[in-house]
Amino acid sequence: MTSDTTNVSLDNLVSLCKRRGFIFQTADIYGGMNGFYDFSHLGVLLKENLRQAWKDSLYNEQGEIVFMEGAVVGPEAMWIASGHVQNFHDPMVDCMACKHRFRADHIDLAKGCPHCGKSAWTEVRTFNMMFKTEVGAAQAHASVGYLRPETAQSIFVNFKNIYSTARVKIPFGVAQIGKAFRNEITPRQFLFRMREFEQMEMEWFCAPQDSVQAFEFWCKKRLAFYDAIGIDMSKIRMRAHEKDELSHYSQQTNDVEYLFPFGWRELEGIAHRGNYDLSQHSKHSGKDLSVFDEATQTSYVPEVVECSVGSDRLLLTVLFDNYREDVVENEPRTYFAFKPHIAPIKAAFLPLVKKLEEPARALFNEVKKSIPQIQFDVPGSIGKRYRRQDEIGTPYCFTYDFDSETNGTVTVRNRDTTAQERIALDQVVHYLHDKLKK
Repeated sequence: MTSDTTNVSLDNLVSLCKRRGFIFQTADIYGGMNGFYDFSHLGVLLKENLRQAWKDSLYNEQGEIVFMEGAVVGPEAMWIASGHVQNFHDPMVDCMACKHRFRADHIDLAKGCPHCGKSAWTEVRTFNMMFKTEVGAAQAHASVGYLRPETAQSIFVNFKNIYSTARVKIPFGVAQIGKAFRNEITPRQFLFRMREFEQMEMEWFCAPQDSVQAFEFWCKKRLAFYDAIGIDMSKIRMRAHEKDELSHYSQQTNDVEYLFPFGWRELEGIAHRGNYDLSQHSKHSGKDLSVFDEATQTSYVPEVVECSVGSDRLLLTVLFDNYREDVVENEPRTYFAFKPHIAPIKAAFLPLVKKLEEPARALFNEVKKSIPQIQFDVPGSIGKRYRRQDEIGTPYCFTYDFDSETNGTVTVRNRDTTAQERIALDQVVHYLHDKLKK
């Protein structure tokens, strides 16, 4: 019987991710760093599949999508113009008894410290979450830089460069995947809140009169993305921000939320940013960031709808949502039920016994020419190898046995049902390509 994924233990998930090579704590042999994680082979493959699915989901009939990669360090002037130096703060409080630090809006200060139980709080104070750095050898004020807390600003400051070189017309979108950094007071819940993370952001530039329609369009389109990658849509909801929740740049924001084991939490933000960012950068830099409308013979500053999702948080969502427990042949089984096009390993090729390794590997090598994300698995009994592949979410296992030698067929095992069928060796590539269609 499949388990309810809202009751998945975070500790069990973290343990499985380490044991099977998805995710490791950064510098684990030195005790690790809170809020930082390294992605191993399976984690890299899974994240890359999610990146590609996200890119594919952006294409539409209303306007072009172009891509860029911005620097992770930006000058202080840019972050003053964007409002981050003044506004990118969290309320912080310390327990004077045990010295633990907390976000003041995440605990009840009327009660005792969650760590030691005592009520000995400092005053609540604001804490800027940006990582500050010195650029170059000089210590002058002009050399101050910040690691970016979001990827969007490099898109805004490059708006005119992109507009004039990419041969696009309003409306169009600029998408970016890259690292961002926030000095979180209390990083927590594995990949959910990190200090170094990856964002997938798209800024949609449109005429002011079209911005409300564009916001509604992208809200609907973003929900379709989660359905396409196999997320249980009963655990997805769209929640509008109240006025007192809105960021300093936002006219309207909707969050796509997922029901994690620890409650409803934000997965993606869709924000109507108006023309705040382009206007601010135009004002502070002295550069004209407006566009000229040939039809009306007037200039205007485009408005922006932003879609922003953390790829690490998305990966965590996919892991939670696809985590399964059941019983097979009177033995408990744990597996990931990834959709085939999302699974890090699409298929495993298993010789029944070691003496059949050579012809099984020949089949594996032939398939790998067109489907590289496959694995050859030899050590252990066939049952243990099936369980091993189940745990990493491999949807299909091809077992090369003695009948393969005589009748030219191979056994295919389905991960989710454990059902098996035999197909011809020369049909394996076609079979997989068909199953991997979205």
